[in-house]
Amino acid sequence: MPNPANSSPPTETTAPAAVLPSDLPYFPVFIKTPDLSPWHLGNTGIAGFTTIDSGFAGPHVVLVSLIHGNEFAGAIVLDEMLRANYTPRLGKLTFGFANLAAFARFDPENPVSSRFVEEDMNRVWDDIDLFGVRRSLELDRAREIRPLIDAADIVLDLHSMLWPSEALLLCGPGKQGRNLALAIGTPSMVIADQGHAGGKRLIDYGRFTEHPGQAGCVLVEAGQHWEFTTVLQIRATIKALLHHAGMAHETTRPSTPTRFAEVTQLVTARTNRFVFVRNFWGGEIIKTKDTLIAHDGDVEIRTPHDDCLLIMPSLKPSRGHTAIRLARLCQI
Repeated sequence: MPNPANSSPPTETTAPAAVLPSDLPYFPVFIKTPDLSPWHLGNTGIAGFTTIDSGFAGPHVVLVSLIHGNEFAGAIVLDEMLRANYTPRLGKLTFGFANLAAFARFDPENPVSSRFVEEDMNRVWDDIDLFGVRRSLELDRAREIRPLIDAADIVLDLHSMLWPSEALLLCGPGKQGRNLALAIGTPSMVIADQGHAGGKRLIDYGRFTEHPGQAGCVLVEAGQHWEFTTVLQIRATIKALLHHAGMAHETTRPSTPTRFAEVTQLVTARTNRFVFVRNFWGGEIIKTKDTLIAHDGDVEIRTPHDDCLLIMPSLKPSRGHTAIRLARLCQI
């Protein structure tokens, strides 16, 4: 079967000039939205989710794209694999397109506006939300998807980033996620963190963090939204995961040196006047403790220790949203 990591690059499209809300800069869209209509129905009883069974015993791996509707680099790769009739060597492989409603609203002239319809689908994976009475389009969709997540041995959540940053794997707080991320090894930076103040992500879901067992979930932040290189990284990450799970048809994969860091401080914007002192890049290391990096209203934000690794700075954060994670590199 064709190798997803060896497919040709996605088709380029030229984005027209646009004025984006909230004084964000213009973000060009270099990749074309895939036609996902053949996969809307799926074959699992859950719209947008298709399972391919090898017919041989093995793990059940779930690849999830479009948790955020405007992050479609992962959907490009899953669409490629489905069109190529990719079948794992063993076990079952599920391809998922999570927030099709938000994706359908994508507009290259305003590409940030279709992240979700009513609320962030990557903040609702808490039992209080999933088993409660509150309703929203995204929460209802998470409840619909949950049985597949509960049946999976491995889940890979495919994401990209708005602001410039080194690609990375987020493994959350649990041992299962950390071990899985280190085994995948690409991107080469693995980050253990405690999530967001605004709610639990899929990787924070209790099955992967609160219960003993082998099931694991990791999130790949493969690069900036709408870039060719982000699609390439997602292909490479999926290939490495399938090799780790014994599902790939290739017998070897290149080894990737892996770096591991733990988040020491999560910085949430407490005002609408959060401003960085300069445009930081995710992956930068600030050498000296107590270096000023931002102001949150009248409060100074300084590095808590020497050799402070900056993780995914959001250069224009809204109040209540994560502005940056500060981390320390650790021995593996």
